[in-house]
Amino acid sequence: MNRAKKYFLNALLLSCVTVIMRAVSVSFNAYVTQKIGSEAVGLFTLVMSVYTFAITLATSGINLAAVRLTAQRLALCEEKGADEQTLRKALRREMAGCVLYSLFFGVFASLLLFTLSDVIGTFLLADQRTIPSLKLLSFALTPISLSSALTGYFTGLRKIYKNAIISIGEQFVKITVTCAALMTIAPKGIEYACLAVVGGSCVSEAASLLFSFLLFITDKNKTGGTVKAIQKNRKSSLTRAAEIAFPIALGSYVRQGLLCAEHIAIPAGLRRFGSGGSGALSSYGTLHAMAFPLIFFPSSVIGAFASLLIPELTECAELGKHGQVKRIAEKVVRFSLIFSFGCAGVFLAFGRDMGISVYSSPQAGKYVCAFAPLVPVMYLDTAVDSVLKGLGKQLYCMKVNILDSILSLVLVLILVPRLGTWGYVICVYVAELVNATLSIGKMILETRIRISPSVILRPLFAILVSTTAVRIFTSYFEAFDSSFTEIILTAVIYSALIIPKATFLTQKSYKREKTQFTP
Repeated sequence: MNRAKKYFLNALLLSCVTVIMRAVSVSFNAYVTQKIGSEAVGLFTLVMSVYTFAITLATSGINLAAVRLTAQRLALCEEKGADEQTLRKALRREMAGCVLYSLFFGVFASLLLFTLSDVIGTFLLADQRTIPSLKLLSFALTPISLSSALTGYFTGLRKIYKNAIISIGEQFVKITVTCAALMTIAPKGIEYACLAVVGGSCVSEAASLLFSFLLFITDKNKTGGTVKAIQKNRKSSLTRAAEIAFPIALGSYVRQGLLCAEHIAIPAGLRRFGSGGSGALSSYGTLHAMAFPLIFFPSSVIGAFASLLIPELTECAELGKHGQVKRIAEKVVRFSLIFSFGCAGVFLAFGRDMGISVYSSPQAGKYVCAFAPLVPVMYLDTAVDSVLKGLGKQLYCMKVNILDSILSLVLVLILVPRLGTWGYVICVYVAELVNATLSIGKMILETRIRISPSVILRPLFAILVSTTAVRIFTSYFEAFDSSFTEIILTAVIYSALIIPKATFLTQKSYKREKTQFTP
């Protein structure tokens, strides 16, 4: 199987699994929301803002380090013609350092969160109901850190099916345990409802580590080489892992700290705007636990393809294949925009219906429509960040993300107390546009690609035609007047308009490349 076909099949597998998992997650979130109410969801989201920072500390950039080190070692062994046993030893040496690194930071983060839970819940979150959940979540941090290293290993080897198995198993355990906990302890109050959801997450993280470890120790790598030994790197595997991961981690600490402060400031700002305590938590929960999961649901496809670009681009950069890097970047931009404009049109046309259908919340649907025009920017930024990380520009991404977070926090402090939730919508727009502009500009400088206006105008025109046609059609035929049917019809028409043109451009590009680079 050639490299391009293997990449496509891996990406397709990861996309399908991620979409299914996201669909299950959104459905499960809808069930949890109806079961415990928007205020409890807001409280849980507030707890998760601190937990996310703790996860950042626990993982400390190890996933990217494992991906890059594994991909680099695999490329070197294949180039030198290493046999199976030599390749296995080389990969295990790289992972030994990654595991030690993740173990240290995982244990440290667990102890820190458990120790500071009372202080964080009482003074930082200003809600003592969060303390039991924070203490329970601290036990999940070490498994998360170790799992992050192991999934990075599988990504670096392009064994995406193993990450898919891990995700499916983790989600199954999470839903099973959470549902059981909701039925037993959630009726006791909001604090216990939050604790039930948190408990499911903790057990699922432990299960994820178990699945990852079993797949790792049974992993085998076939090779046609015969070389019995490959020269070892002078630096230890722990040092190499730290050199990649820790600079990223430092930036991630700053960014997640700012994000955590931003999430804490949003309910506080809403209270100053005039919402009561429960009203502020409800609005916050509607935004972050209902609207955003819907907005980012399709991004799992972009995320799947983009995450697999990191080892591909790392190998191309390592071997000096600059022409191939440019071609990959051009295709990333083209197909990211085609996909994201289609999603944006669907959200804008049918977002209100989605909010009602999924969450029985017109307000959630209103926020989906509000963020719809920003979807192409957000999705493209995700793909561009993966391109830059694959080229070793993770420190630049870190700086841009820190700037994004600082800007977001400042705008939240200024606008939310004055404009409420719509002030936060403005904050997201400004921060995302700044972030994407800086990231895309850097990618253009590094890869020397050109972005034609037609790459934007064609999908924009196609989605406008598609949504308009569907609206007119369903107004005459009431039998098709349902949000699900309208979305399917829009997707079919949009695909018919855009895919033949995209395929033609890809074939034309391929012929030009073949003519240019064939001796």
